[in-house]
Amino acid sequence: MNERERKNAARRAAVLALPAVQAWHHSRIVPPRQGDVRISESIGPFGELMAVWSAPADRTARFSEVRPVRVTVHVPEMAVAARIADLRLAHPSVQPLPEGRVLLVDARCAWRSEGPDRNAVVYDCDGEAVAEQTFGDGIDHVQATRNGEIWVGYFDEGVLGSHGWGVDGAAPPVGRSGLVRFSADLTEQWRYPDSARLVWGRILDCYALNVDGETAWACFYTEWPIVRIHDGSVTGWHNEIRGAAALTVRGSRLALYGGYEPVRDRLVAGVLGDNEFRVTGEYRLVLPDGGEVPREARVFGRGADLHIVTRHDWYRLSLEDLPA
Repeated sequence: MNERERKNAARRAAVLALPAVQAWHHSRIVPPRQGDVRISESIGPFGELMAVWSAPADRTARFSEVRPVRVTVHVPEMAVAARIADLRLAHPSVQPLPEGRVLLVDARCAWRSEGPDRNAVVYDCDGEAVAEQTFGDGIDHVQATRNGEIWVGYFDEGVLGSHGWGVDGAAPPVGRSGLVRFSADLTEQWRYPDSARLVWGRILDCYALNVDGETAWACFYTEWPIVRIHDGSVTGWHNEIRGAAALTVRGSRLALYGGYEPVRDRLVAGVLGDNEFRVTGEYRLVLPDGGEVPREARVFGRGADLHIVTRHDWYRLSLEDLPA
């Protein structure tokens, strides 16, 4: 075992020694048809689970390859199942929009001289595409508000340029600021401003995003600040917790979940002071039976709640479940 492996083993042992907090089981995730496989999931603005399903043979597809899918809404049991006959997105995130519409956004998007991919598509309640737009490459987070505004967080390739973006003669990356808000009609409304970069640093990778009502919260690489965006204004707090993949917030209370491999299931709770996040407790998140959160689980923060989505089940944990 080399020095790095020894340090990681020590960090993992420290996490395993933390007091455990148990997520509670919210629902079993049932496919709309027997044999369907889930290719995407997310949490909507009302705490609903959105999922995209396909037949096993159509599970993997490249951009522009047509395949039929079903979009379901779970509250917590499945309440809606709608069919889209001709999805052309390979790695879709899904969010609800007003008037029964749904938004699907592909994580990847190529720039071409004849025009970039249209990787954001809105479908009506009949499964017909009614609008499309380019949201750019390297998308890690998509969260919509109740009135249909869409917050998009980008990882490093979406910020620095990939798939043709940012090279000589090409357009600059759509996600070059790291965080962008689009309107319900898919036009850009706001992006993380240069003035905030001077104070809180550049977003090279938006690790965590939580859209709560009309307010967005983010934690990002490289300086790991916690920032709040409300009415276009950015407020921030210095933070020493690195690599968190999700955050929950209620008032001045906040918790950061996850991190690099040795601390992948750590939950750090604290309060927002005048200009810094002050840690008040550290825990290890476990399932109701005390088992580890699976590595492949998706964890989302929405408001004060963490949503843990595994292959077949949906778990939740609220800030209120943590010691005050």
